[in-house]
Amino acid sequence: MMLSCEEVLDKQPLDEITEANFWSTSEDLRLYINRFYPSIGDQTSFEDMENNSDNLQPLNPNRILDGTRSVPSSGGGWNWGNIREINYFLENAEKVTTGTQTDIDQYIGEGHFFRAYFYFQMVKQFGDVPWYEMVLNIDSEELYVPRNPRNEIIDNIIEDLDFAIDHLQGRSQIGQTRVNKEAALLFKSRVCLYEGTWEKYHKGTVFGVDNSNEQQYLQMAADAAEVLVNDANIQLYSTGDPENDYYRMFSQEDLIGVSEAIMVQVVDPGQQLGTWNWTYLNGTRGAQSGITKELVDAYLDINGLPINLSSVYEGDTTLEQVVQNRDPRLRNSIWNRGEVQIATDPPQRFAFPALHKGAMDLATTGYMVRKGSTPDPEQNTGTSSDQYGALDGYVFRYAEALLNYAEAKAELGTLTQGDLDKTVNLIRQRVGMPDLSLNVGFADPNWNFPNLSPIINEIRRERRIELALEGFRFDDIMRWAAADELIVGKRTKGARFIEGISFPEIEDQISDISVDENRYIDRYIDRLGPDGWGFDVTRDYLSPLPEEELEYNESLTQNPGW
Repeated sequence: MMLSCEEVLDKQPLDEITEANFWSTSEDLRLYINRFYPSIGDQTSFEDMENNSDNLQPLNPNRILDGTRSVPSSGGGWNWGNIREINYFLENAEKVTTGTQTDIDQYIGEGHFFRAYFYFQMVKQFGDVPWYEMVLNIDSEELYVPRNPRNEIIDNIIEDLDFAIDHLQGRSQIGQTRVNKEAALLFKSRVCLYEGTWEKYHKGTVFGVDNSNEQQYLQMAADAAEVLVNDANIQLYSTGDPENDYYRMFSQEDLIGVSEAIMVQVVDPGQQLGTWNWTYLNGTRGAQSGITKELVDAYLDINGLPINLSSVYEGDTTLEQVVQNRDPRLRNSIWNRGEVQIATDPPQRFAFPALHKGAMDLATTGYMVRKGSTPDPEQNTGTSSDQYGALDGYVFRYAEALLNYAEAKAELGTLTQGDLDKTVNLIRQRVGMPDLSLNVGFADPNWNFPNLSPIINEIRRERRIELALEGFRFDDIMRWAAADELIVGKRTKGARFIEGISFPEIEDQISDISVDENRYIDRYIDRLGPDGWGFDVTRDYLSPLPEEELEYNESLTQNPGW
């Protein structure tokens, strides 16, 4: 995906490319479309990993959750550069005649996929947006059109994805590093699930959709995911070691050939292209963030029961207690005493969280992220300049398809035990957890969504646990209209700090750490006060349009509340 300087300098500027010097071969299509791949694969920061949700707590409160954003004068995400470049590509791609039709179809299919991808980001942020499928210039009348309703944009996105699905090659033909048919199917299920649940749960609010048809989108989500669910060539990663497979799945240098990896980002530390930053995740640094108590408490016990109903839950006074008799994915996701950080001789083992450190070393909650780390000494050099490990990253993985299918069917009211057995229960079996039954079998007084069915609550829990720290949680809160249950008036907390027991090794350095009345670390106690997060459910589900765009185009309207 990288061109040498000589190759770049030998080409005319983009706005001077002509039929004579570029749009001739399928290789031209490949070189052009490659530029968009880093946009869908790079996850090097904790902000990508859910600092904007109730799963991670950064040092400073997130402004969206706290409702402290203001209308920007410019920028603010209202950027159409990628979409314009994709439209330029699609307008010219049909001119190419040299190369196999299979290759030409592949790259044009990728173009439609990327336009769908970039438009979906705009819809999630702004809701209604203009639809552009041609290259616009500074004098184009289309620059002054009003916003299209979000569901019209989603319909256009689906049309692009259907085109991509019809023209892309399968993963077995094109490989795991390029957009393939299976990746487009998974992304379609994601888009349709998002819109279906958005329209269902925002109905009757200022964010509701006229002529909404959530059932249609939910069915399309289920249908797209079902193709993958029934694909015998795709399986969940497993070595038969339920205690460690979840950790191991994210700690591999090479994901090529791993069946669960529908699409992979192959990293290049030399080019600073990476997915997980070792200095944040090998347990020596906290990156000014940490896993929240709320996420930790969501993990079930080994018998498949919530901790408040468990007879084997040992409590949370120490890190060792927290992970005992719990879903193995918890121990696989947070650092605990004795775990090997770096496999030197002798090995370096985790001893205590970096609660006492400053700057980028600080761990805010005491629960430090282990998921995505590696003990490989070659990737843990300890130098501040060598931040990028060589672990491949998942762009799309199969577990999401299983969860999308189960959730869509549950929302439609058509979920069966057979559906659970071929989706959620396969995910649970990988880590040795009991199967989920359709009737759930217990009533959790701490369900986040007591007004919804037990099975929807448990499917949402499973999604949170399986996809934790992979960038899904904020989108889920937004599409479920769940800020009132999960965010408003709350503060995320950390580990329990009982003097003389919890962190004796560093107690003299953290004796002044802020805690709540129950001794849970509460770094926001003074920042947010007793009222907690200030998210405004009549405004903050969408971002504001920048002021200058409203001045340039009087046909645009501002989002509710802004």
